This record gives sequence, structure tokens and C-alpha cells, in this order.
Amino acid sequence: MDMNEYRYILEKGSRKHFCPSCKKKRFVRYIDTYTGEYLPEEYGRCDKGDGHYFLNPYSDGYSKVIWEQEQKVTGVTKVTLPEQQLLINQTIQQPISEAVFFDFETFKSTLESDRYEKNTFIQNLFSSVQFPFEVDDVTKVIQLYRLGTVSHGYRAGAITFPFIDLKGNVRAIQVKQFDEQNHTISTDFLHSVLEKYYIRNSKPLPGWLERYLKQDKRITCLFGEHLLSKYPQNPVALVEAPKTAIYSTLYFGLPESSEDLIWLAVYNKSSFSFDKLKALQGRYVYVFPDLSKEGNTFKEWEIKAAEYESKLPGTRFIFSDLLEQLASEQDKNKGFDLADFLIKQDWRLFRKREIKEQSKLPESEDVTKVTEVTAEKNIIISDNVAIKGATTPVSFKHDNDFWKKKETRKQQKSWDNEIAELEAYFARVEPPSKNIKLNQYSTIMVCSKFIENHFSIVKGNNGNKTFLPYLQRLFELKEALTRDII
Repeated sequence: MDMNEYRYILEKGSRKHFCPSCKKKRFVRYIDTYTGEYLPEEYGRCDKGDGHYFLNPYSDGYSKVIWEQEQKVTGVTKVTLPEQQLLINQTIQQPISEAVFFDFETFKSTLESDRYEKNTFIQNLFSSVQFPFEVDDVTKVIQLYRLGTVSHGYRAGAITFPFIDLKGNVRAIQVKQFDEQNHTISTDFLHSVLEKYYIRNSKPLPGWLERYLKQDKRITCLFGEHLLSKYPQNPVALVEAPKTAIYSTLYFGLPESSEDLIWLAVYNKSSFSFDKLKALQGRYVYVFPDLSKEGNTFKEWEIKAAEYESKLPGTRFIFSDLLEQLASEQDKNKGFDLADFLIKQDWRLFRKREIKEQSKLPESEDVTKVTEVTAEKNIIISDNVAIKGATTPVSFKHDNDFWKKKETRKQQKSWDNEIAELEAYFARVEPPSKNIKLNQYSTIMVCSKFIENHFSIVKGNNGNKTFLPYLQRLFELKEALTRDII
């Protein structure tokens, strides 16, 4: 192969992906013209126009590595081109570099107790929100998720959300500034804040920061992932943003038993990836996607989750469409999340606390006394939960027995018997015209259309585990209708 040939080119057409830097959907990826496949997701160019992100496979050595590996395969054989390409596809591995973690001492500095009185987000929880939280609860959440504060510079007063992996390594630290209503003003990352500080003051970057910045991927774990080690038996509730995980924990309570939910976040819409979610293997995972136009995020995540389940034995992704049911079109277009609905409600209603008149907290002296957070090296410190909608509480419960039945069905190779059983049942039952509460997480609006669509999918994908949730939902509907009839 001639090294001067342009084997890797930017994809032609109008298709765009999410930019690794600005997270906007305007990223053009590189493709391999020999295989027709994409290069690793970091290779490409953002079309924003300011040149803030462009990674070329020819400039960083990727193309050379692949070329050299191919020579080891094809240089000693006289097989046909298709056979050579098969050998290449089986042999070539993408170069893997060892992960560089965020400096632990720098991370610890964000946890200094005297910083919390400057933390806008934390202080708002005590005084500015409609239903202020108790100091003790907020302190426990700070300690649980290792929340910190930026105390100096242009991000002073911002909260830090650390992404800590299962082994206690700090992978990345998100920095967010909030207004007095706890609405996001700006978003950054601590490594970027530090880099700007050193450059602005004409100081050399610390060695760890230089190595850290050379990585293509930094947010490589879930927010709150370290809690999976601390609570090995608990079901998981998964949301998009760290802020939503924090609010949800404050509303539904901290994990005090093995049945309580632990709230984790993926970071953003495109972060609902197998590489991140594989840490959830063996768990029941309740998923609360952010709202989006026409429910696109919900649909995209649900399809991905069905695929991931087939690769993660013992894992169940259970989607809540509560927001989709309650939200207006305007809320959906704005991309509201669970936190946007929770914050309008009194958290004590969710946790069965006695509601008394709450007075303002004393000056910040009493607030900061309880927010001391220790930081040991690499050690990171419901059964029935109600989500309040517009007027009526909607409850959901982790039902182990029901999902054991699904596991039995999943082990079967063919669904012919199940499909026949379901067809016989729905043939003799008149689909109700009213809304049907399918389970504790979702509601069917048009029953006849639901049945028709789901049968079409399961018949067209008989035995394909990726589409097993569609078969399971038909069984759920049968059980729901049977309960109503009986």
C-alpha cells in the first residue's frame, strides 16, 4: 500500500455526529475507504468553523500504525485481496494507550471544607430553592458523590462533579456554574480551567496535566460509578446529567439498604454507550432519559439498551416514560430532565417527612460546619419510591420476581410458542380504548396500535435477543389486562 494514498477521508454527505469537544451534533468523522467503516470516534472535524477540534489520522500516527500492522499480515502472503482484507480485519487492533487519571491531590483540594460557603449550587439548596433541603442530607450527598468547589479564578463558586471509576480513580472533573435558581450558566472541565491558568500566567504545565491532556477520551466512566463498589447489590437509577443524579438522591433518599436506588449519570445524550454501561452488569437499571423533540433520546437509548442487555448477562434496563407522559411539547423541545420536575415539588412528600414551616437557615457559618469532606487516597466514601407528577403520585417498585420470569423466557432460542400464546389471547380479547397502565413505569395510550406494532417486530425478529423487550412488553400487557378482567 502506498503511504501517500488518502485511505482515510472525511465522510461525505450531510450526516453529523456529536463533537468530542463542544458536544454539538456537527462533527464529521473519518472513514476507512478500504473497509467502509468509521475510524475511532475521536477522529474527525467539527464544523463549528473556529477550528476548535480537528483530529487527523495522518497527523498523529494512527495511519502509520495501521499500515505497519497490515504489512505484517499481507507482506508474507500471496492470497487474494478479499482474503487479505479478512486477515487484516481479524488481526488489526486499534492502538490502546494507558489511561492517565486526574491528579488526586488537585482533586482533594476541591473538597476543602471552607470552600462550600462559596459554592453557589450548594448554598442554593439551603436557601434559594422553593423547598430548601436539610443540611445533614446535603452534607451526605456531598460526601457520597465527592462534590467540590472551585474557589478562585473565572470559575470561582462553581461546583465540581468528579467522574470516579470503580477503582476510585478520578477520570474527569466537570465544572458547572449556576445562577440563583440553580439553572446552569456555563460548563467546563477542571483540566481545561487549569490549563488556561498555567498558559495565562506563562507557567509550564505540570507533568501529569501534560500527559492527561494528550488523551483522546477522559470521561470514560459514569458519574457516581464508584458507588457500585460501595453498594454491590443495589438497583441503579440512570439519568443523563450529574445534577439530575444529585437532585434525585436528595428527593428519594440515600441508599440505606440493598433495595434502595443509587443514582448515576452518563454525562450527556451520546454517552449512553456500552463502554460506560458495562460497569452495570448484573444490575437492575431504571433509566430516565431527558426529554427531547419527538422523544428521540428515549427511543435511541431504548434501542441501545436492548442491544446492551444481550451482551451483559443478568442486566436489565427498565425505562420510565413518566416524563414523556407528563411533559408538554414545549418542555420536550427544551430538553427538560427529571430534576426540572422534581425541584417544583416538596421533597418531604417523597420521603414521608413531616412537613413543618421551614425557616431560613442561619448564616453560612452553620452550613459550612457540616460540610467537611475527607479524601482518602482511592477510597470513596426502594423498595417503594414515588415520583410526583402534575397532581397524582406515580410509584414504582423494584420487582425481582417479575424479572425472574423474564429471565426464563430469555433463555429460550425461539419465540414461536410465546407468539402463538399471545396471539391466541389477544384474538379473544377486545383491546380497550382507554389508557392502559402497562406496568409501574409506563402507560399505553392506543392499545390496538401497540399490539399491532409489537407483534410485527417480534415476528420479524423472532429469537433475536436485541428485540426481546418487545415480546416482554406484550406479556406485560397480557398480565395487565388479565388483572383488570379478574
